[in-house]
Amino acid sequence: MPKIVVVGSINMDLVVLTPRYPGLGETLTGERFANFAGGKGANQAVAAARLGADVTLIGCVGNDAFGRELSARLLAEKVDTTWIDIADDVATGVAVITVAGHDNAIVVVPGANHRLRPEHVAAAERVIRDADVVLSQLEVPMDTVLAAARMARKYDKPFILNPAPAQPLDTELLDCLTLITPNEFELARSLGREQADLAELLTRLPGRVIMTRGVDGASYCDAAGQLRHQPSFKVDAVDSTGAGDTFNAALATFWHLGIGEAARRACAASALSVTRLGAQGGMPTLAELDQFLASRS
Repeated sequence: MPKIVVVGSINMDLVVLTPRYPGLGETLTGERFANFAGGKGANQAVAAARLGADVTLIGCVGNDAFGRELSARLLAEKVDTTWIDIADDVATGVAVITVAGHDNAIVVVPGANHRLRPEHVAAAERVIRDADVVLSQLEVPMDTVLAAARMARKYDKPFILNPAPAQPLDTELLDCLTLITPNEFELARSLGREQADLAELLTRLPGRVIMTRGVDGASYCDAAGQLRHQPSFKVDAVDSTGAGDTFNAALATFWHLGIGEAARRACAASALSVTRLGAQGGMPTLAELDQFLASRS
């Protein structure tokens, strides 16, 4: 079992389905309400655990009902929550999602996620030292992400960054990265080259970029500078929420197999994840992934 440390966000997603969006000042009766465990850090931790990894999550929740519920759900998924801090003076992060037809509108309140500090990473130095891969995203403060990247480099551990939400990355963080996993927009924004073409972007960090392309799979540049493409797997999609998080978790879990095989398994896991509802609800187990790949060979 690869040991993976995830440094990232933990949210409760509050989802309301409505026939249309309410107007300003209007009270509208909704059709359905549900809440789901979310946050890119928690999503990726759960996905990696289901794929067979030994996962530790470094994050922060509030001292409230959502924080307790989310921590319990992570434990139920066999994610080590030892290093999840509890903030007494701020609420657990939430995403309030209104779904009308095929569109949605989202308001994210980061809450306790923005209280995750470099000192929390420093306190967990032992688990990073013993990890096989460190995985992070950008829903927690940038200095915390950089602290995790520095710690991974100190112990010569692979550091994988999912650069979402997109923002420019400084040179030191780019230098610390083993792999960056953006979509095309995120890649251009991360590198500060929004006018560059795809081939130029992919070859700027040879062997260290794999770009997700939705139904077109993923593209990457190998260590020799050769552009490669991993096709997607055709499935009947139900809900694409969490597909990117599943992709990143699978890359980290199978990183020891090399970028090509890790990308193949990540695309397959991501495809499986869209066949069921919910970000974490659709994430496959290792047995499901193996069966799926065997059926496509």
